[in-house]
Amino acid sequence: MSEHLHRWHFELPEDRIARFPPEHRDGGRLMLLPERGHEDRQIRDLDGLLKAGDLLVVNDTKVLHARIHARRATGGAIEALLLGAGPGPVQAMLRPARRLKVGEVLDAGQGSLTLLGRADGGAWLVECSPEPLELMERVGEIPLPPYFQRKPDPADRERYQTRFANEAGAVAAPTAGLHLSDSLVDRLRAKGVQIATVTLHVGAGTFRNLRPEDLERGELHPERYRISVETAQAIAECRARGGRVIAVGTTSTRTLESCSDGKGGVLAGEGSTRLFIRPGFKFQVVDGLLTNFHLPGSSLLMLVGALVGRERLLDAYRHAVQAGYRFYSYGDAMLLLPTP
Repeated sequence: MSEHLHRWHFELPEDRIARFPPEHRDGGRLMLLPERGHEDRQIRDLDGLLKAGDLLVVNDTKVLHARIHARRATGGAIEALLLGAGPGPVQAMLRPARRLKVGEVLDAGQGSLTLLGRADGGAWLVECSPEPLELMERVGEIPLPPYFQRKPDPADRERYQTRFANEAGAVAAPTAGLHLSDSLVDRLRAKGVQIATVTLHVGAGTFRNLRPEDLERGELHPERYRISVETAQAIAECRARGGRVIAVGTTSTRTLESCSDGKGGVLAGEGSTRLFIRPGFKFQVVDGLLTNFHLPGSSLLMLVGALVGRERLLDAYRHAVQAGYRFYSYGDAMLLLPTP
């Protein structure tokens, strides 16, 4: 199974990239993709588009304040992105890293980072003082995606987390969940739509462009996940009553499909997934998907294309560009409800 990256390209004007969130969590637009065609709707319409008995599955990961500004003993500035919350040594992406040496201690103001050695994928293994989670709370910033082209402001501490954020460990938000406000969730539950959670800690690989070797290998960067017994049971009950399992975001989708029991349900547990979903993949668990608009040539775009087809998806994206939809993390969303 081979997909050339150029087949997943689309033209996206700079002014379509959302660099700030909408005024209200549920204030964005929503493109509905039912069995055929597409419709322009609003996020606030979601409770009217789902049915009693459906199950929404959201990712409850919490974004770490993982970006830390530090200095070498020589005075040179270093930006660190911690890739874990410890305790003990954690991996970190450091830049500029070319002249860094094992044993160096970087001053982070109210703490320090000691460089223990090189790790996989260009990362370093570092010892944090105090422990990583405390250091991040003291001096860390929310690691906004690079395409925002701005520094975090106070509002990002709340708006770049979903209302379900509970399990600290991600370096990027599961952005489809950002749209779900308290009032919208209340209306969904009143409608009879149930909500369950999974955990997948989004890693730094989410910011990296796909490479031809990724396509050849058929795997993505590893990300830790957990599915509770309660969520596995909720999915089984949804199947029994004839409801649909709607994943909120590509992270929830990858988690569910990584743990499929082959019968429409999932196996509870935790581990690490490298699952790369692209056209040709046979979905076992997910019936529908709420997701944001993704980068050209990305694994996320391919995942959505696996659910509705590449040509149909790119046609919808062309419409989104022309109709002024907002793209990426703080942008608008799509609801895909293909016929099983």
